Amino acid sequence: MTIAVIDYGMGNLHSVAKALEHVTHEHVVVTRDARRIHGATRLVLPGQGAIRDCMGELERTELRGLVEEQLDQQAKPLLGICVGQQMLHDHSEENGGIDCLGFMGGEVRRFPADMRDDQGHRLKVPHMGWNLVRQHHAHPLWRGIDDQEHFYFVHSYYVDAADDAQVFGTTDYGRVTAHVATGRDATFAVQFHPEKSSRAGLKLLENFVQWTP
Repeated sequence: MTIAVIDYGMGNLHSVAKALEHVTHEHVVVTRDARRIHGATRLVLPGQGAIRDCMGELERTELRGLVEEQLDQQAKPLLGICVGQQMLHDHSEENGGIDCLGFMGGEVRRFPADMRDDQGHRLKVPHMGWNLVRQHHAHPLWRGIDDQEHFYFVHSYYVDAADDAQVFGTTDYGRVTAHVATGRDATFAVQFHPEKSSRAGLKLLENFVQWTP
């Protein structure tokens, strides 16, 4: 039993791996070896930085086809994290517009430059720090996690999903409601960083390890 953190050069690879090791006795490996990824029982697709670079590195390392194959087959659970969530949708506004993997419908949009809270105070972009997540639909990965629990975020872009049935968690930042947990079939993806989100984040990773779609 192996959990493969897909190493295409982008993301908190080793932090994610350490957090997974904390919640499971299964073998956790950070790898770009196609045979090891094919042989794993669960996959994690992390991501960090500009989406152009993430998509470019996925191509450069020749891992895009493998990831798309795994998504098409849905034979094993896959968890997307941060830009790893954004990449699973159709298109991003970042870097002048980037086509993504298109596994789930929807756009990745930038937070408006002049973000304000309900009192009119200016909000910073990127959205950085702790924010509550509303559980929009039930999902096995929410098991044992309170609705409106806090998770840790660092992002300037957010998912605006096309299909409400694929939205499992939302967060409000200013007047924007971001779809911060999305999923389809055996794939679940989050904008926040579970590996940095204390008890709730570790519980989500534990649920992923135990999830049988």
